[in-house]
This record gives sequence, structure tokens and C-alpha cells, in this order.
Amino acid sequence: MNLPQIEARRWFQQSRADMQIVRTLIAAGHYAAACFYSQQAGEKALKSVIYSQGTRVVLGHSVRQLAEQCGAYDPVFTELMGEAATLDQFYIPTRYPNGLPPPAIPSETYSGSDAEVAQKGSDHILQVVEVFLHKQFDP
Repeated sequence: MNLPQIEARRWFQQSRADMQIVRTLIAAGHYAAACFYSQQAGEKALKSVIYSQGTRVVLGHSVRQLAEQCGAYDPVFTELMGEAATLDQFYIPTRYPNGLPPPAIPSETYSGSDAEVAQKGSDHILQVVEVFLHKQFDP
């Protein structure tokens, strides 16, 4: 197994683990954290695509920008831009009170429906990435 394949699989495996955490958090009513972990899962899944191409370092946290970058490898990733942009909204304000206007705090702001939207978006990104990686490494 070559190094890009190993690195891509490591990142994708972690994105799947993050999605398991999302389900646990939603079931426990921790919606802000579920939104954040959904963003993380989408970010890591898309980074796995970039690593699969031999890139040694992938910087940045914008799921939308990562989807756009992945579009250079397969145009299917540009179709994820809307869901990716939604996930970007969950990177900072789901964790930090100063990411929201006072007196709001993350743990009281995000709802079950927010968490479901985030989960659905990440699930879709992971499905697309899984198909891409399968074609890339297991033709």
C-alpha cells in the first residue's frame, strides 16, 4: 500500500468515527457539539481525498473550500458546495460563546433540527468520498 492511500484511509476512517460521535451526541441532546463534529467529519473526509492525490500537508478548515479543491479531482465534489457551506457555519459558533451574539451560548442555541441538517450534510459528503476512494484504490 502506498503512502497516499494509507494517509487517505486514516483521514477517512477518522471521519467515520466522528460520525459515530455525532449520532451519540444527537441521542444525548448535545446538538451544538453534534453540529461541530459533523463539520469535522466532512472536513476530514474531504481532506482524505486530497491526501489520496499525494498531497503531504492539507491546511484549512473550510469544508466548502475543501470541496472546491476536491472538484479538481472529480467534478462530483462541486455538487457538495451547498452542504459544505452549511457545515462551515458550525466550525466556530458551536463551540465558543463569542461566536454568537450575546447573550446566546452554543449549548442553548443549536437545536435537534440543526444537528440533523449537519448530520445529513456530512453523511452525504462521506458517501461521495467513499465512492471516490473506492474507485481510486479498489478499481
